[in-house]
Amino acid sequence: MNQKWDERYKSNEFVYGKLPNLFFKEWLQKLASGTILMPADGEGRNGVFAATKGWKVTSFDLSIEGRGKAMKLAEECGVQLDYIVGDFDLLQFDNESFDAIGLIYAHFPGDKKQAFHLKLDGYLKPGGIIIFEAFSKNHIPYKQQNPKVGGPDDLKMLYSKEEILADFGNYEILILTENEVLLEEGALHNGKGAVIRFVGVKKP
Repeated sequence: MNQKWDERYKSNEFVYGKLPNLFFKEWLQKLASGTILMPADGEGRNGVFAATKGWKVTSFDLSIEGRGKAMKLAEECGVQLDYIVGDFDLLQFDNESFDAIGLIYAHFPGDKKQAFHLKLDGYLKPGGIIIFEAFSKNHIPYKQQNPKVGGPDDLKMLYSKEEILADFGNYEILILTENEVLLEEGALHNGKGAVIRFVGVKKP
């Protein structure tokens, strides 16, 4: 899997652009800065944006090529980014050590999604917030019509509101919707798609 993402990220072009995801940007700007974990942060557009807003950012991804471009973007923007490369199975932090988690198009293997979400939940402080946007299970026809919109072909890697409710049952839900959105995020998220959006606050 890391070879796939290294191949995708090795060009000079930022394949998802340098600007943050709009939903992530909108919600992060409502929060006081603190510590944030950014799994699957790729080329760093969202982690770097958080850093420009005063957040202490820990990014994580499989791709060493992604890390290189993220660090380049952080330097361009004059911010610091702690970026770890490795397999999510090996990710380890202290319990309740982050104020927020950004899950932006973090599509995990279907047989690992729930376990990974529960693991991330353990790293979030009570009162901490998750900001989530990813393709829904209804997205595949959009990709068939327009491959440039991107997203997994495997239905099990896509999301439903029911899965979010099951995985994050101990959260106060601020928003949980399925939306048709127009993505304009570099070359590989371009066009209409179906997404799940979720913002939740971890209950004590």
